[in-house]
Amino acid sequence: MNLDFTSVLPSLPFILKGIGVTLQIVCLAGILGFLLGVILSLCKISSIKVLNWLADAYTSIFRGTPLILQLMIIYFGSPQIFGYQIEPIVAAVAAFALNSAAYISEIIRAGILAVDKGQKEAAMALGVPYRPTMLNIILPQAMKNILPALMNEFITLTKESALVTTIGVMDVMRRAYQVGADQFKFFEPLLLAGIIYYIMVTVLTLLGKVIERRLRTSD
Repeated sequence: MNLDFTSVLPSLPFILKGIGVTLQIVCLAGILGFLLGVILSLCKISSIKVLNWLADAYTSIFRGTPLILQLMIIYFGSPQIFGYQIEPIVAAVAAFALNSAAYISEIIRAGILAVDKGQKEAAMALGVPYRPTMLNIILPQAMKNILPALMNEFITLTKESALVTTIGVMDVMRRAYQVGADQFKFFEPLLLAGIIYYIMVTVLTLLGKVIERRLRTSD
């Protein structure tokens, strides 16, 4: 094996610029996926059967099909659906948000159901309406319980964001691939990309532990 990083290292700043693109996609998709996941989770525990069915159907579709397929349908299918080609980053954010929402909804639903039923019953006995009960009593407790699972989902989203290279988004992976194509050697730049992703995931893991520790201390 003949490895030579000296010819690749000058291109490292070019590859590192992709971190901003990756984080932009992950953060936007994570926020939108979380908000949609909250709505879906409330629909799943609703007493209205139609909302239950719709939320379960949504989750089944997006968890039962490959993420890369969803990404390609949104990007390559947009001219037929909308009449124009949407931007690759917009397609990436939409695909990751819609997919992530399906998983997050299950996490939040489990967290809500794990909260002691006596909390809700006590609120009802005091005459607190359903919406304030969920927003001020149930959801805050559920969030503390599901924080590790949410961080794992965010970490998974960060790693899966590398799929955007298939639609031409200039993220870390795409830039590393271009460097490899220019120099006719792919192992070194792709290895650098792997190290960058590993560092990002490690930082997110440590951040999640810090937040979880502070929440436990506040209890």
